[in-house]
Amino acid sequence: MELERSSFEEFVDDVYSGLTVGSAHTARLMIDWLTKMLPILRSKKDLIEKPSLKVIGVGYGRTGTYSLALALEQLGFPTLHTQHLYENREIFNMWTNDIFLPSINNNNATLGSPDFNLIASHGYMATTDLPMALYFKEISELYPESKFILTTRDTSEAWFRSWDVLSKSIVQPARYGTWIGTVRKLGIYIRWLFSIINQDNIYLNAPYPLPNQNKEAAIDSYERHNQRVREGIPSNRLLEYNVKQGWKPLCDFLQVQKCPTEPFPKTNTARAVQIQAVSSVIFPLTLTIMIIFPLFSFIFQKVTGTTVINWSSSVYRQRFLSSFNKSGTSSKKKMSRITLKKGHYSPVKKPKIP
Repeated sequence: MELERSSFEEFVDDVYSGLTVGSAHTARLMIDWLTKMLPILRSKKDLIEKPSLKVIGVGYGRTGTYSLALALEQLGFPTLHTQHLYENREIFNMWTNDIFLPSINNNNATLGSPDFNLIASHGYMATTDLPMALYFKEISELYPESKFILTTRDTSEAWFRSWDVLSKSIVQPARYGTWIGTVRKLGIYIRWLFSIINQDNIYLNAPYPLPNQNKEAAIDSYERHNQRVREGIPSNRLLEYNVKQGWKPLCDFLQVQKCPTEPFPKTNTARAVQIQAVSSVIFPLTLTIMIIFPLFSFIFQKVTGTTVINWSSSVYRQRFLSSFNKSGTSSKKKMSRITLKKGHYSPVKKPKIP
């Protein structure tokens, strides 16, 4: 894993962020599983009287969308970032069944018609990241009072480098975690997303490992999307924004009177995403082993009358003794073939008794 150059503090912060988000994914998967098994544990969010999306982050992924989501939350806008899409099964199923799967089945990545009111009905007032960023025209018409924030990177090259790191990182959990329903949906989403970004349907049904990102096509998609947003959204409803600018432009645009004074959220860097991807695989695997092994040990002891440790120790001793005996027999055979050549003594032969 290649690490970006940064200070020690940034390194520690990235590690902490990656491990925290990765472990949170595991916790969320466990909660999701429990709610399926125990419906009584399910809790529904309070619905707002007139659900509406107020703020839409329309920047491509890897432009600071997660930092923006944290900032919007802090300013009082409950925000759905794609990284936490799986936290609401109903919304994730809508995207999967209505948009992603039809594209895969037809081998043609299309935008379709998502149910934006469903997202608003769950109490979200804002969204950031893809895929919502692609639907700015439809959202603008559906919610005339909504505002849009176009997050961008310093250069298109900088965006692609970060996007390329993300694409390689998120493919691994999707590839090896298909036994988890939510991760399987993530894999379906990734196929659709890569096809949209790279403007190529090859990702929809290609076997793993998926093809690499097409740099020229991806950058072209990124730049043309940004231009369409600038042309399609009135200037009084659009803020073009780099998260490096901090709180002030954001507060002014959203007309927030009390702007926070603490540092602007900085998270989900390329390195943090790499750590997050690794931890999101390790934590569920470790947790699964911790559950399965004690259960297996209990059943094994009931069936065989001995513990797994005692059984494995017994097998090891038998193999060791068997190997030792074979080694001793082989040594005796070799000794019997020793001759006087090169100064060696031959073994004394016992006289035959008539």
